[in-house]
Amino acid sequence: MAAQNGKDLLVKIDMTGTGTFQTAAGLRAQRLSFDAETLDVTALDSGGWRELLAGGGVKSATISGSGVFKDAATDERLRQVFWNGETPAFQVVIPEFGVVEGPFLVSSIEYAGTYDGEATYEMALASAGPLTFTAAA
Repeated sequence: MAAQNGKDLLVKIDMTGTGTFQTAAGLRAQRLSFDAETLDVTALDSGGWRELLAGGGVKSATISGSGVFKDAATDERLRQVFWNGETPAFQVVIPEFGVVEGPFLVSSIEYAGTYDGEATYEMALASAGPLTFTAAA
């Protein structure tokens, strides 16, 4: 696989709850992270080596992003789901790899700006249920 443009990694939010996804406006940088907790089942008969229970830990994912605040429809939707504590579906499109989709909670939104610069925002999302992965065709 050839190198990919970072701008092609997209974070999308379901705008209406019906699977109508739109790319989050103004993002310049985005990140998707996966985590799986480990369950240590080491016992005296483990021979001195740590043993982990396969598939036993909780899996989670986080999405973070930052960019230019545009006050677009997606900005309004992010604010709405934050204030309402909703967990709408999000998609992360990973170029030439696939799409990760599932419910996320908007855990933080930050706005910033300087007198001689643009208004910016940062967001953080935490997975709130099972995620799916669809490989790129």
